[in-house]
Amino acid sequence: MIANQWNDAIRLGGLRRFAIAISILNILGHTVLGFEQSWAQPLVALATAYSLELLFELLNSWSTGRKPAFLGGLRNFVDFLLPAHISALAVGMLIYANDRLWVVAFAVAVAISSKILFRVPVGGKYRHFYNPSNFGITVTLLLFTWVSISPPYHFTENLDRIGDWLLPSIIVITGSLLNARFTRRVPLILAWFGGFVAQAIVRSILFETPLLAGLLPMTGLPFVLYSFYMVTDPATTPFKTRGQVAFGAGVAAVYGVLIVAHIVFGLFFALTIVCTIRAISLYARAWVTSRNRTGQTTVHSPAVAREA
Repeated sequence: MIANQWNDAIRLGGLRRFAIAISILNILGHTVLGFEQSWAQPLVALATAYSLELLFELLNSWSTGRKPAFLGGLRNFVDFLLPAHISALAVGMLIYANDRLWVVAFAVAVAISSKILFRVPVGGKYRHFYNPSNFGITVTLLLFTWVSISPPYHFTENLDRIGDWLLPSIIVITGSLLNARFTRRVPLILAWFGGFVAQAIVRSILFETPLLAGLLPMTGLPFVLYSFYMVTDPATTPFKTRGQVAFGAGVAAVYGVLIVAHIVFGLFFALTIVCTIRAISLYARAWVTSRNRTGQTTVHSPAVAREA
């Protein structure tokens, strides 16, 4: 009981801080930094996410005969909506669909729905395995080829030379602190960074790609946000250190393969692919465990014992 309460406290603490951080970034982006989307885009994203999250919880609680999880006071209501809030603002900030707000609503709807539709047995419970915002962006990019990712320059378009360095530095520091204290995904981040450098070196050796060109994405703010706030999602990544290292290095390796194949938006596709591979392995592990338990029950059942 104490361990569960501690884990819940850590999770909520991380969610609250992530939600505050991404909210501040969006507000500054639309007022100071130079975001090119309209204010309507994050508002539509939030409205879609909140509505679907509440609707799915109402349907789930009704089907299982329990009280909706968002009841119990204003604070509990706000805490319940934190994951949807983070996913909505991430999608609204990263996707660029010109003035087509329905595309933003679609991407957010896919993101929120993925938590219900795609689940895998982990620790005796079924949990979603796709990072919601990344999956929503991935599906939208695949279905609508005229949709793109927000241009990297707009994150610091209105800043001077000092601001160009100051803002990424703040995000790196705060992201490092949040991941060290709350998500406990520092090994994953280090493996992701190391793997990214490694794939750039390999591409430079095998395909004569300029090494600096291969490392250049690491200097952009979108890469920093992706590294500290998306690829480290504690709900969809391994907990153990070895698993984290494999996950982070795997995303980097898949990204390198996608770039060699001249596939754009490799960061988002790579994370989706690795999450899919991890889900398949978790399903296989659960199936083997179930078969072993069934076999043991059959061998040691009273009927079998009497016949023997």
